[in-house]
Amino acid sequence: MEIEVFNETEEDLTKDVEELKEFLYHVAEDEKLDNIIYDVIIVNNDKIQKINKEYRGKDVPTDVISFALEDDKSFNREDIRMLGDIYISIEKVRSQALEYGHSFKRELYFLAIHGFLHLLGYDHIKKEDEEKMFKKQEEVLSRYGIER
Repeated sequence: MEIEVFNETEEDLTKDVEELKEFLYHVAEDEKLDNIIYDVIIVNNDKIQKINKEYRGKDVPTDVISFALEDDKSFNREDIRMLGDIYISIEKVRSQALEYGHSFKRELYFLAIHGFLHLLGYDHIKKEDEEKMFKKQEEVLSRYGIER
């Protein structure tokens, strides 16, 4: 298993990055996903807005964007699942934590799990899929005591 978390901002997020990486490893182990590779990249609003515009046609910053590689069969190997990349806006983490009245950590972990579930094939386009995905997010966060 290989999970990397990269900080591409100018902020010192060393402790947050290490703790998030450890959390994501525990989640993968609990989910019995020992053969996965994926990256989490923490960026600023300008960077995520450029990504959002280029790949989704939306010229606004967003909180999280996932790029699933498993959909592309050329990345698949029998022994390893190369899941893809998750981009998270650190500015959105801070503003949404304030907006929703919970901690920076809770919002960061929520967005990381949200992106991770997208890499695993979860989606929230249909109401029933949204309910399933959001229930799974809350289960994972609750399991680790990361409450609202």
